[in-house]
Amino acid sequence: MRLPISAIAALALSATAAWSAPADLVIWGGPVYTGEASQPKAEAVAVAGGRIAYVGPRAGAQAQVGPNTRVIDLKGAALFPGFTDAHAHLRGIGERELTLNLEGARSATEVAERLRRHLAARSGAGPIYGRGWIETGWPEKRFLQRQDLDAVAPDRPVILERADGHALTANSAALRAAGIDARTVAPDGGQILKDPQGQPTGMLVDNAMALVMKLIPPPSEAEKLAAYRAAFKVETAYGWTGVHNMSVDWADVALLERLAAAGEAPLRVYNAVDAGQAGPLFESGPRASPDGRITTRAVKLYMDGALGSRGALLFRPYSDAPHVSGAYVTRPDQARPLLARARDSGVQVAMHAIGDKGNATVLDLFEEAFRNVAPNVRLREPRWRVEHAQVLRPADIPRFRDGAVIASMQPSHAIGDLHFAPARLGKARLKGAYAWKSLLKTGAVVVGGSDAPVERGDPLIEFYAAVARKDLKGFSNADWHPEETLSRHEALKLFTSGAAFARFAEDELGTIAVGKRADLSAFSVDLMTAPAAEIPKGHAVLTVVDGEVAHHRP
Repeated sequence: MRLPISAIAALALSATAAWSAPADLVIWGGPVYTGEASQPKAEAVAVAGGRIAYVGPRAGAQAQVGPNTRVIDLKGAALFPGFTDAHAHLRGIGERELTLNLEGARSATEVAERLRRHLAARSGAGPIYGRGWIETGWPEKRFLQRQDLDAVAPDRPVILERADGHALTANSAALRAAGIDARTVAPDGGQILKDPQGQPTGMLVDNAMALVMKLIPPPSEAEKLAAYRAAFKVETAYGWTGVHNMSVDWADVALLERLAAAGEAPLRVYNAVDAGQAGPLFESGPRASPDGRITTRAVKLYMDGALGSRGALLFRPYSDAPHVSGAYVTRPDQARPLLARARDSGVQVAMHAIGDKGNATVLDLFEEAFRNVAPNVRLREPRWRVEHAQVLRPADIPRFRDGAVIASMQPSHAIGDLHFAPARLGKARLKGAYAWKSLLKTGAVVVGGSDAPVERGDPLIEFYAAVARKDLKGFSNADWHPEETLSRHEALKLFTSGAAFARFAEDELGTIAVGKRADLSAFSVDLMTAPAAEIPKGHAVLTVVDGEVAHHRP
């Protein structure tokens, strides 16, 4: 079905502004931060019919308590507009829970040990897949290699994806099964890393990953459903009320809509379909489930790769690898027809770009897509997005504002990457890296996400990273450009009103106001007043979506 127009939201606002019947849900007992300039704080919120019916002093909410009203005492926890992860991979989050999870592995030796334990618990000869390793801080000071895995699994194919999803390491058995050897040429937009003797190290980057990923059978519908259900549980327990779901398989759209129809989608999902499968979306235009839980309105493309695996496209070579400048994952001539179809069908574009050349090229392509376009074709406000916008030339920063391009960024990337980014980029290029404040100062729209399962996906870590710009141990230095830290209110907007705008839902979501959908997040720590170091130590107390309690941890 087509998306409802914004007039529906206006009708809902007028219908609920003077709600007099008993509320379904009342929340009080802690500070309420509304995100509304006219009423930034309140004592209580009442919900009726899935929408905010009252915001104000506790006495007014008390008057709306009836015999069937559920009353939740926050016991000092702080309530906010629903937090939305504006960039995550929902099925990947669930798969991380259900497969070999390598998150937090502190060395290649630990990866091998986790693999050994995983194999000991599973018989068979089929390929093993895992994800989540990242070599930052490892004593080996290198990427994971096939030899690390061969010692544990000499005969069974093993494929272990790096946390960023832009590289993997395959053991020798997997390389043999895929027919990869010293003579294999990497596909366009990919790399096969080789040792000094010319032999594959097992590390495949970006488009080269497909050479071995074909060994992994595609997930069945039952496996997909299990992954989504696991992801819903994880995300709502973290306090997220919504996710902008990136790189979605087209078949998964109907699957998610079925879950919503069955009442099994406790999270609000905004889908960006993988560009290679977006034909049906271009034909039909944007769509949504009847209850609004599942909306599909965007297409996801990749301009370049990731910084850690040196796939991000740079104007000048990497400082620690002078022969490498990254690569296009999608070449400009391949992107242009996809952008034109998206523009003509009213589909939002979300395009991954990390390197400075990758970002500049995306901005060029976006400008070109709307140059000399007939008025009846051009969208009034397309709200196209650059996903990550991680390394920018200072001259390109104001282009986001000038082109009305949204910068969709993940604060935790900065506090992880800045341990190795100086080596990759050198000091000069760090000036435009993870430049949240600089973008906001120009008037650009910046929204926040986690990129889970690349990162853990905890909104408190994301908020902390935005306001502290220090790692979780409190470390930072001048190379991390502390002037790019955000105020508490700026950080809050990244995950609330900004995220709502980025999905065309600012009339329905993003602040706590009478008539808006009752999407609410409460945390044990007051994000607006607590010392920054205390923020990641907190937890989600309450997650409410459309007035329904999806998670409650008193």
